[in-house]
Amino acid sequence: MEPDGSPSHNSPHKTEHKNTRREARELVLRMLFQVDVGKQPLDEVVEAALAQSVLEGANRHYAEDVVRGTLANKEQIDAQLEQLASEWSVDRQAVVDRNILRMTTYEILFRPDTPVAAVINEAVELAKKYSTAESGRFVNGVLGALARSVPRGQSEEDLAEDSGADPDSPA
Repeated sequence: MEPDGSPSHNSPHKTEHKNTRREARELVLRMLFQVDVGKQPLDEVVEAALAQSVLEGANRHYAEDVVRGTLANKEQIDAQLEQLASEWSVDRQAVVDRNILRMTTYEILFRPDTPVAAVINEAVELAKKYSTAESGRFVNGVLGALARSVPRGQSEEDLAEDSGADPDSPA
């Protein structure tokens, strides 16, 4: 194991990387973190991350769609998160938690093809793996509340109308 927690490439127990949605979500989290904390331009982050990634085909496109969609809809997503976690403004949340919540909120609100329970479960696992001991419960609570508050199949236009925003105005 490397000091950063990644598997050692010289280890006889080398971990095989798979082309999975879970790995796509981990890549999305890393890209969002780089944009959020490193203030790096999105296009550069995406290009570099995908060049180094083992993801292929649909999961590669999925990762790019989720990172770009999350950031394109960040204001609406953050407004939802502010309502759901009123004791913890988005700015006060741990950086990893904030980005896990953002990407999963994007998936729940804008990707009806993703199963909500699976998305929330993977978000909790990411929080446990990359954040604090309490993060899994926090992320689960916020996303559970989100899932209960948004009827599945409700479109982004419906959500914009419900929030009073103009669905045709740029985000």
